[in-house]
Amino acid sequence: MITTFYPPYSFGGDGTFVRDLAVELAVRGHEVDVIHCRDAYRALGGVAVTRPEEATPNVTVHGLESRLGALSPLATHQTGRPILKRRRIEEVLRKRFDVIHYHNVSLVGGPAVLQQGRALKLYTLHEYWLVCPTNLLLRDGRTPCVTPRCAPCTLRQRRPPQLWRRTRLLDRSLRCIDAFLSPSRFAAAQHARLGLTAPVVHLPTFVPTAEPVARATPAEPYFLYAGRLEHAKGTHTLLEPFRAWGKAKLIVAGAGSEERRLREAATGTDRIELTGQVPRDGLRTLYRNAVAVIVPSLTYELFPLVILEAFREGTPVIARDHGSLPEPVHDSGGGLLYRDDRELIARAERLLRDPALRDELGARGLAAVRGRWSADAHIARYL
Repeated sequence: MITTFYPPYSFGGDGTFVRDLAVELAVRGHEVDVIHCRDAYRALGGVAVTRPEEATPNVTVHGLESRLGALSPLATHQTGRPILKRRRIEEVLRKRFDVIHYHNVSLVGGPAVLQQGRALKLYTLHEYWLVCPTNLLLRDGRTPCVTPRCAPCTLRQRRPPQLWRRTRLLDRSLRCIDAFLSPSRFAAAQHARLGLTAPVVHLPTFVPTAEPVARATPAEPYFLYAGRLEHAKGTHTLLEPFRAWGKAKLIVAGAGSEERRLREAATGTDRIELTGQVPRDGLRTLYRNAVAVIVPSLTYELFPLVILEAFREGTPVIARDHGSLPEPVHDSGGGLLYRDDRELIARAERLLRDPALRDELGARGLAAVRGRWSADAHIARYL
């Protein structure tokens, strides 16, 4: 596995997925090595890590660091090559792997890292980096990109231009990949629309198997947002509707660049609670006892794991009818969709007033996770 981020040196779902995939392969007897970039995590403002990468039998983790620190991922960003880490990556790849699986490689090696090593090569689409210099496919970081205008958009988001994108480096590198994997049908279609000509295999994602935690009745009903606090995630769009509605609390669990702004916006009301980052076990409890988990993303999500994490606890979701979000809702029957604030509150009110419907949708989501999105189902398809 070659990836920029890997827990605890990670921010979101892509690193979590790589860890879970590595662990699930390892417990089935496979030997897995993971290469990731600690420098990139630190360069992007990651909080200080006080514990090492998780030790798992059959999993060897190579956390790459350079004496030049943030200059290493910057050099990769600008050249598309693992300038300061190429030798170390080559040393690991001398092990002669059967499979090299690339994930988010934007800062660990750029496109050139796809040319390193000899094996069957896979590439999972965790973001839109192959077709978008800013990864998110958001025009000016605000609205979904329909007609790309990459140069001005990149500059307006204060990103240095990547001159290697004007060369043939990406095309040459992509020809080294045997199969591109997409967690959603939507993401595969978006990549094809934006110029990825190679075939893409739809491989649904998964969450590790776990029995739902015991459900308890909270002091008052609440809805949950869990994830990164970034503009693209749409967390800010939830505050005013819940402040005005007032019949249930909104709990916001997570951290990110928008946290301070969200806390300021939530002052003066007891209907909105920001918890900061919550450990995994505590987050599972929040999932389980929520009326529903709300997914308000403004960007073209590829497939947010938060939906499956909610389903695993028997909790339905209320998701924006946008991007890939409708896919797991339709495929499972485990949630409701909304398009604007009025519909959001109408869906929330419906689930709050009808606990039987809430439990029915949660049960459908749980059944879908155990069948369609289980580790066993994913690994069988993967192999």
